[in-house]
Amino acid sequence: MTNSSKYYIARKKRFLLEFDLVAKSARSVIDGYFGENARRLTAEARREFEVLIPQFPYIGGKQPHTEFIAFTGMLLAVYRVNKAHGKTAEQTGEMVFEMGRAFLNSFPTFLLGLFMPLNFSRRYLDLIRKGAIESRQRKYPEGNVIDFVEGDGKNFDYGVDYLECASCKFLTKQGAPEIAPYLCPVDILFSEALGWGLTRTTTLAEGAEVCDFRFRRGRPTNVAVPTALQDVVARGK
Repeated sequence: MTNSSKYYIARKKRFLLEFDLVAKSARSVIDGYFGENARRLTAEARREFEVLIPQFPYIGGKQPHTEFIAFTGMLLAVYRVNKAHGKTAEQTGEMVFEMGRAFLNSFPTFLLGLFMPLNFSRRYLDLIRKGAIESRQRKYPEGNVIDFVEGDGKNFDYGVDYLECASCKFLTKQGAPEIAPYLCPVDILFSEALGWGLTRTTTLAEGAEVCDFRFRRGRPTNVAVPTALQDVVARGK
């Protein structure tokens, strides 16, 4: 058993609990897509997710990147079950986006408000700066490689450029790179719920050279969306 497997297996109960919380909050979404088969297919996806947990790439055990890998595993598990039952990557992307929306809507607004300042705190930005420098050393080949971009005081507070993406690498290794572009739009939901003011024009998942995150606290979210998801993203506005 690899160190990566040991790390994630030790946290398997927590990851499965997170899967259950998302599935519970998004039950109406899942029912809408699968009708009377919803419970059975949710159970199939949970089993697939459990199988995937020991295969997650170890990228240092640091948050929030490790949590992103777990979410990527959830997407992949749902996609594999969907694919086995005749649904496409685009349909899975739409479903997962709606599930993410339902999950965030399950939290009281005041609680989400408590998290708003965290992504702009001095401590958080210092951690990102340090993480960017460390990522350049490529200690974890399956991890992210990022650059921290200092804010200009006008257009954005700070930025993060992803030069290599752990989630994309994992999905490619698992033989499912086609689902990667449908992971990225979920950032829209978190930006709107937590006041990130995210602007992003390109992503690695769609073949660009960089994911160019720019954050401006309280600004409207402006993120390029895959054509297949434009209707579902607009539905919640």
